[in-house]
Amino acid sequence: MSVRTVRYYVFLKDILTLSITAFGGPQAFLAMLLERMVKKRGYIKEEELWELNALCNMLPGPSSTQLVSAIGFRVGGPNLAYLALFVWILPATTLMVSAAFLIDFLQENTPGALNFARFIQPMAIGFIIFAAQKTISKMVKTTEAMILMLISAFVSFFYSSPYVFPIMLILGGLSTSIKYKNQPKAEEEKPLKIKWSNFYLWIGVLIAAALSGAITKYQPVLLFENFYRNGSLIFGGGQVLVPYLYTEFVDFKHFLNSEEFLTGYAISQGIPGPTFSIASYIGALSMREFGMSGFIIGGMIGAAGIFLPGIFLIFFVIRFWDQLKLYRPVRAALEGINAVSCGMLIAAAYLLFEPLEANGLNIFFILGTYALLQFSKISSPIIISGGIVLGILVGHFFG
Repeated sequence: MSVRTVRYYVFLKDILTLSITAFGGPQAFLAMLLERMVKKRGYIKEEELWELNALCNMLPGPSSTQLVSAIGFRVGGPNLAYLALFVWILPATTLMVSAAFLIDFLQENTPGALNFARFIQPMAIGFIIFAAQKTISKMVKTTEAMILMLISAFVSFFYSSPYVFPIMLILGGLSTSIKYKNQPKAEEEKPLKIKWSNFYLWIGVLIAAALSGAITKYQPVLLFENFYRNGSLIFGGGQVLVPYLYTEFVDFKHFLNSEEFLTGYAISQGIPGPTFSIASYIGALSMREFGMSGFIIGGMIGAAGIFLPGIFLIFFVIRFWDQLKLYRPVRAALEGINAVSCGMLIAAAYLLFEPLEANGLNIFFILGTYALLQFSKISSPIIISGGIVLGILVGHFFG
């Protein structure tokens, strides 16, 4: 076995370790990457890690997954990067597909089975409010960005169509890109040298999926197109994914109800690995009519559709990123894109609360969850586990 093969094996083993221990959100994940990938193994330098993280946060798609794949790309090229992607998403995807099957089985066979989730549904909204607060404080820095965020939230309240979101993102980016002269000048901008293969792959799959779905009307193909389109348009991480998927799969397609969606979202906050794995849960429930094979195929479609576009894009951009980041209009556009994403988060909290009964108990668990996340060091899995246990106990003793 060559030294290179051993190094790649160790790298994938490290990714697997991260995939089953990465609790605590993006900040904890970055700290684990810094400790294991930089300080312990020396796969990349610390400066490279922060730069790659910034790049992934500027692209649509799952930023943590893109970061893992980008490191794999730097270490061993595209083949290792794709293997790293598979190893990283497998545990969370498996858990979320299993959760979808279990929840559907309990609902079919045990009346009131989702009593265990009676508290984690409002708790999920607490998680979203906390994520919105953290994201807004980081991304919204100017008056213009604040106005864009409020406009985005207003539009998302009243026009919750999945086709409105990409239009708002584009308009938000254009509206701030015209202020590029406010951006500090970098070193001299040079003509870009771009290799277009991964971009063609990304757009080719998007067009092929859309055409295939329109022609065949075959549900697995339609599902893949839905997830792939969402994965191609979502800036801001897993929390921004929520309003997209809720609007498309609950409000419009009715593949699952709000109770099932909130339960799945809460579970995704309590497991390690990428939060985009909720797509596997939604895909599995969307194919439940096909039995066990439907759960598995739907989960695989959800994972492939949501993760692949971000990977194609990071492989495309990483090759010329050092040149692209010098262009001031590119940096200026991110202000508007991020502000619009924050507005969608505000709308998501409202849209997810709307189906719940507006009683004091739900309000208490929403605010209590937010307070625990904001003011204590209790981890997300422990908070979610506590909500599940409390739901089981209340259901047992009080029906």
